[in-house]
Amino acid sequence: MRRRIVALLLALLATQTVSLISPAYACGCGAMVPDRGSRIGVDRESSVVRWDGRTEEIAMRFTVGGDARRAAWIMPVPGRATVRLGNPGLFPELAGLTRPERRTRTYFWPRGGDWPFSSGAGDTAAAPAPGGGTSVGVVGREQLGDFDVARLTATDPEALRTWLESNGFVLPDRLAVELKPYVDQKWEYVAVRLAPREAGKRLYGELDPLRIRFDSTRLVYPMRLSRLAATPQSLGLYVLAAHRMEPASAIGGAAPEVTFAGTVTPTGALAELAGDGPVFLTAIEQRFPQPARIEGDHELRATRTDTAFRRVVYRNEILTVGGVPAWLPTLAAALGVLGAAVLHLRRRARRRHSG
Repeated sequence: MRRRIVALLLALLATQTVSLISPAYACGCGAMVPDRGSRIGVDRESSVVRWDGRTEEIAMRFTVGGDARRAAWIMPVPGRATVRLGNPGLFPELAGLTRPERRTRTYFWPRGGDWPFSSGAGDTAAAPAPGGGTSVGVVGREQLGDFDVARLTATDPEALRTWLESNGFVLPDRLAVELKPYVDQKWEYVAVRLAPREAGKRLYGELDPLRIRFDSTRLVYPMRLSRLAATPQSLGLYVLAAHRMEPASAIGGAAPEVTFAGTVTPTGALAELAGDGPVFLTAIEQRFPQPARIEGDHELRATRTDTAFRRVVYRNEILTVGGVPAWLPTLAAALGVLGAAVLHLRRRARRRHSG
């Protein structure tokens, strides 16, 4: 029995050790490959896609966890891409533009949080909140913020494997398999080496946004590599185009939810991406409870009509008159009328008896 317990403990320890050193793939629009002996996972990706019918530009921001100090980020694209650092103010601006409208609605009779049931002040009901030719090799390298960005475009997975190994990374077999459909479509790769200049700094929390630009006659957001994620994923996608856009399918996730749709006039960081003229903005949220079911990339198309939409968050309040809950004087008046009616009936009954 003692030997069995020891063997079980050793097996559990081995399992935990493997889980700590194996990389975690959790990036919808690409894949993160950490250096040896470390792990990294993308808890959420937020992206802005600008498409004018000919050129597509994606600004991405990742929220990551783990203990990696270096990582390679791989993204398949339909054609030759350029990479540059994005404006950190872009996503706060978009959050402000798409924030829900807040409304107050009243109710008459007291609820569980109201007097006389408790001293509470009411409840709140809110709507849920709201990526074959021959190998090319490294075609560019620049320092973008904390990141040393090496752009690799290749239609040969072995060229990508060679580049990763020369930079201290290992291309896992599963990732190589998932890249094959892109090879068959003659797509290229963008490989970015993420290595903060500050010694010992981990890739943790919200990373600086990156902007990737490439030619494309259709609006596509690469998602296939999310199949490798081990935990449920969520995607926040802003789409800037001439019309309201929608995913052609759910690609194996929950039904996409539009949280905002409307024409906006870009300013500040948003104008750097979309220009100064009016543009239609569609905000989409989607959950992927079982990433392994993801069956392809998101392809977005224009809807039949550019119907505007904004989420509404309701704050429920009890109806008051002069600061007093309306049900109190109403109830008092009703009781008064009822009392007067009862008194009147009693008087009539007395008169009949006395008569």
